[in-house]
Order: sequence, then structure tokens, then C-alpha cells
Amino acid sequence: MSSPGNIESGSFKQGFAGGTTIAVAALLFVAGLLGLAQGISAVANDELIVAGPQYTYEFDLTTWGWIHIIVGILGMIVALGLFSGAVWARATAIVVASLAIIANFLWLPYYPWWSILLIAINLLVIWSLATWDAR
Repeated sequence: MSSPGNIESGSFKQGFAGGTTIAVAALLFVAGLLGLAQGISAVANDELIVAGPQYTYEFDLTTWGWIHIIVGILGMIVALGLFSGAVWARATAIVVASLAIIANFLWLPYYPWWSILLIAINLLVIWSLATWDAR
């Protein structure tokens, strides 16, 4: 016969894992939405964004905008997969968050604080997914 403490502990762990998945999916969705907004603003009004004269990874701002739009939409789709409990979503979320980190790292000269914020959110997503125990 199992003790009541074990049952409660198992329920707590399952509830915590489910809550963590929802939180990570929400963070990834918000990061994707912010990336989408960032991309739309770069495409719609590229003369608003100013960068220094020399930048190694310099693309046209419209190109950067489309990169952020694509990565943002992918992040939102994968977040919906995490919400639904899809098996493919966990590994794919780590890949998409990694791509978002790279894109925002390369975006640092244009908007450093915004990029740092999105890098931090995506690092939290990767850490949460990589350390999550599905048992």
C-alpha cells in the first residue's frame, strides 16, 4: 500500500511539470510575438532604425525584418505545439529558441536592450525545456 505522501508528491510533480510546460509555451509564444512585431517594424519603417556605420553582419533592414518575422512565426507555431502536448514540440522549441538567440545577437547593434531582453527570454525557454523531467 502506498503512503499518502507519495501520492501527493507524484501529483505535485505532475502538476508542476504541466505548469512548467504551459509557462515555457507562453514564454516562447510571447518571444515569437515580440520577434514578429520587431520584424514587422523593421520591414514597414526601415528608416526609423539606425545603426552604426560599420557592422560585420550588416543586412538590409528589410532582410532583418523578414528574418525576425519568420523566426517569430516559427516560435509561435512551436509554442502552440507545446500547449497541445505535441511530442515534436520540445526539441523543435529548443532549435527555434536557439535561432531566435542568434538572430537577436546579430540584431544587437540596432536595438541592444530589446535584443538582450529577447535573448534572455529565449535562454530561459531553452533552460526550462532542457531541464524539464517528463516523468
